[in-house]
Amino acid sequence: MKIIIHGGFFSESLTNQEVKLAKQEALSGIVQLGYKHLQTHTALETAVYTVRLLEDCELFNAGTGSQIQSDGKIRLSAALMDGKTQRFSGVINIEDVKNPICVAEKLQKYDDRVLSGKGACDFAIENGHTYYNPETPQRRREYEQKLSDSIRLGTVGCVALDMHGNLAAATSTGGKGFEIPGRVSDSATTAGNYANAFAGISCTGVGEDIVSGSVATKIVTRVTDGMPLMAATEKTLEEMKPYDGFAGIIGITADGQIYHSDTHPYMVWALHDGEVEVFN
Repeated sequence: MKIIIHGGFFSESLTNQEVKLAKQEALSGIVQLGYKHLQTHTALETAVYTVRLLEDCELFNAGTGSQIQSDGKIRLSAALMDGKTQRFSGVINIEDVKNPICVAEKLQKYDDRVLSGKGACDFAIENGHTYYNPETPQRRREYEQKLSDSIRLGTVGCVALDMHGNLAAATSTGGKGFEIPGRVSDSATTAGNYANAFAGISCTGVGEDIVSGSVATKIVTRVTDGMPLMAATEKTLEEMKPYDGFAGIIGITADGQIYHSDTHPYMVWALHDGEVEVFN
């Protein structure tokens, strides 16, 4: 049993030592809770549980504490993929919910498994998700100050391998901030979140770059074809260099390989494979 999580890039908000320490402590605590959950739950259930904890932590750009778009509203996206069943579900630009990953989980059993905008919002309400405003004072200050693009990169994600050898990947984001309303990130696509019986990948970074590189799908495909996870990841990230692609990934394979990497410094992450490791 193994689990790895990410919380986007350290540059997504205030970049001081106090914030760094807070993120290290938060990721360490969450990955330990996720690993404990994994002892008695499936990879899919654990991925949802862990990403929900990340969404609830104001330090990260997902759920509570998400970035504000150019029209002053917060729109969230999240996706979930079960490596065992190959079912992908997600929500794109959903508003006024606390945990978009939980809405994505609900969609797993439906034929129409990726919803956007009003349809996603209506589905959430119909399935018991009450109104919730994810805005925090820090994000409002950032919005009002119109911070530069260089500090608005963040997403959260989890990949889990359970005791039965099943994999699942879950990813959630509050977007990049100040984007055009309606913009679609990679997080609710198979470019940013993908899993099968061989590997699971969750991405963070610039969504357009990740979609252009089909990053998660490409890495999983290469692992499926026999390439080690590290080699598959580095080859895929290398292919982003011609357009200076900005991405970070976390991944696990069915045979227990666990890996994280990024194209630019630096993604924040934590893993638990019996022992806890956190970015430094």
